[in-house]
Amino acid sequence: MDVEHHLTTPLSDKDVESLRAGDRVAISGIVYTARDAAHRRLMELMGAGKELPIPIAGQVIYYVGPSPAPPGRVIGAAGPTTSYRMDPYAPGLLERGLKAMIGKGKRSREVIEAMVRYKAVYLAAIGGAGALMAKAVIGARVVAYEELGPEAIRELKVDKMPAVVVNDVLGNDLYEEGQEKYRLTEGP
Repeated sequence: MDVEHHLTTPLSDKDVESLRAGDRVAISGIVYTARDAAHRRLMELMGAGKELPIPIAGQVIYYVGPSPAPPGRVIGAAGPTTSYRMDPYAPGLLERGLKAMIGKGKRSREVIEAMVRYKAVYLAAIGGAGALMAKAVIGARVVAYEELGPEAIRELKVDKMPAVVVNDVLGNDLYEEGQEKYRLTEGP
């Protein structure tokens, strides 16, 4: 994969404003993991006006529930989960300054609109290649909700984690653009 952008977390508005749907990125720094159950808990804390267990402003959340680490590794397979399950929670986190989400699959119109409003991006990771994605993880530790097992929130230290920009700050959608590009047209 030819990398067009090297990103180091935390991300700024300037970092994400330079990205366009279809760009390839390599992310280094800290990335947090969270899936459905953890997102639900974060929203409950936000609703109660309580402090969150992780920083949100400028951060990246990877929708993953990694498998246990085999001997000699910091993490097991770490492939992305389907992102639409986090759509009810994403706008609230984007409002708090979340700058990027990593997963697989399409996002709702509401999430795309929130990304435009709050200057954030959605990135696709390589689905079905959890072992490959795990190679970019050089450190991992549970930071919240350990009782959730694979769905606990983890802080991952990553080095050049590969991803592709699907939705950018302008509202562009790589999936829609791809379909349009290859849509069959009727002859004369």
